[in-house]
Amino acid sequence: MKRNYFILFLILIFLTGIILSYYNQSETNNVKSFFEASMYISKNCNCCIEYSKYLSSFNIKVKINEVDDVTSLMKSYDIPETLSSCHIIFIEDYIVIGHVPIEAINKLLNEKPKIRGISLPGMPNGSPGMGGEKNEEFIIYSFDFNGNIRIFMRI
Repeated sequence: MKRNYFILFLILIFLTGIILSYYNQSETNNVKSFFEASMYISKNCNCCIEYSKYLSSFNIKVKINEVDDVTSLMKSYDIPETLSSCHIIFIEDYIVIGHVPIEAINKLLNEKPKIRGISLPGMPNGSPGMGGEKNEEFIIYSFDFNGNIRIFMRI
């Protein structure tokens, strides 16, 4: 009888471990299970390639499109100059500009705010795809269809 309880106890511990493992994984990778992103980069931009690898590590299928002039592309989509960076990404109905951390993309896709997109302007040290160490808070901005810019989140 004691042996049966012991085996049941071990099974419960095992199942609890599996559930907790799944929960922790889903919290850190809280991205939809799979979706595609179209990324437009300047030719031979290494940091953009590194950023695409970063996104791919979260099960995001990144289609890279090399263009001659990313700045002109951003202008054609009326992206405010203050939010510009080295690449532009189209994910679902949103635009993502720059080396935006996955936490901000998660928030964008989970909350689905009525905005046009988000941006981490420039190419800050320590941001995904960039070398160096993070030495300042990342401020991710949102922008809407009327040109309004707001702080989306801080990381």
